[in-house]
Amino acid sequence: MDYQSYFQSNKDKHLQELGELISIPSISALSEHKSDMNRAAEWVADSLRRAGMEQVEIYPTDGHPIVYGEHVHAPGKPTVLVYGHYDVQPVDPLELWESPPFEPTIRDNKLFARGATDDKGQIFLHVKAAEALLQLDKELPVNLKFCIEGEEEVTSPNLPSFLTEHQDKLAADVVLISDTALLEPGKPAICTGLRGLCSLEVSVRTANTDLHSGTYGGGVPNSLHVLVDLLASLHDKQGRVAVEGFYEGVPEMTDLIREEIEKLQFSEEGLKQTLALDTLYGEEGFGFIARTGVRPTLELNGVYGGFQGEGTKTVIPKEAHAKITCRLVGDQDPQDVLDKIEAHLQAQLLPGAKLEVKQLERARAFSIDPSDPMLQKAADAYEKVYGTRALFTKDGGSIPIVETLSRVLKAPAVMMGFGLPNENLHAPNEHFHLENFDKGLLTIVEYLKSL
Repeated sequence: MDYQSYFQSNKDKHLQELGELISIPSISALSEHKSDMNRAAEWVADSLRRAGMEQVEIYPTDGHPIVYGEHVHAPGKPTVLVYGHYDVQPVDPLELWESPPFEPTIRDNKLFARGATDDKGQIFLHVKAAEALLQLDKELPVNLKFCIEGEEEVTSPNLPSFLTEHQDKLAADVVLISDTALLEPGKPAICTGLRGLCSLEVSVRTANTDLHSGTYGGGVPNSLHVLVDLLASLHDKQGRVAVEGFYEGVPEMTDLIREEIEKLQFSEEGLKQTLALDTLYGEEGFGFIARTGVRPTLELNGVYGGFQGEGTKTVIPKEAHAKITCRLVGDQDPQDVLDKIEAHLQAQLLPGAKLEVKQLERARAFSIDPSDPMLQKAADAYEKVYGTRALFTKDGGSIPIVETLSRVLKAPAVMMGFGLPNENLHAPNEHFHLENFDKGLLTIVEYLKSL
């Protein structure tokens, strides 16, 4: 039996198994789902054992467990470490889901459920590809290891120490990750760069109580006025971040990157129509792809304060707040960027106000040379299955642990994604196109055999 026939004959069984995993509400950010997280880890461990993996263990952490398994019986052959995560995002707003988020439903050849594409569906492909190789060939063409965690959606706080403590166990020649997307249907991509991340919360306080705007308006500091002035100072009129030193460590765009962007043939006009926008926005001198994949950003994610209800309340609020995130590239240091933003805000603060800055997440950017043989073989594997070779892209998002995995294990990270950009990951009605479920299995088999 060939692999395509094997996967087709077992497709219903595989989808039923994936449905069992997806049905577990393993939301890492919510403490009430602690038992669900443990249940999902047990399910993943059992699935690895059923697939033929050995030394399968569940490692407790200060947060949620990490699952490990291996099959290392190919002396002289490369070792591949497959990384993925079994935790998922919260499901709010629930009323926007067309079917319950933890009741997997197939519509229009798409599997709808939270975690379908991010990342349960994609990591499941690797488990079943390994199982198929062992079933049909009775051996694996490489040494294979799995590291599947439960905290990716909360920035993997406990995985770095696990990597350091178990560096020998996790040693590999390549780290294989499926947590990204194709460019569009039938057009595969391999991500060669992920932006880093840092975030902060800003609070401005003025008087010790809210004040009547008739009695006090025009005579006392207004926290909302102060905050809006601060936030406006963070960018100049050309769309650049106006924080002194923000761009330190940002590399110049190379001719190779420009060529890869050209190959994407991205339509900015099409994007504007899709999003019902009259114009795009961003740093002057760069197109949309460069702005969202190659350049750093500073974005406001939430601004709030004062009266939010229906109608009017004539009040001068005593405090106002903002949430800010930055996407980082190159050698930008997240801590350095946070410190510079805080210094900028303090320097721009209007008289009569107090500023509090809470520094939060920090993650470095990841980048890899697309000429690396491990990536080239991955592009070839896509071509054999999809009929078109994968393009190399820069992803605007952040998967903070990728840089850590590659650096600590001293191995290239190959990001072979099988999702699609419009599959609503992190949003209601998340789904996974089953065409890429089928092709993903075959592509992974092709890649492992090619190594």
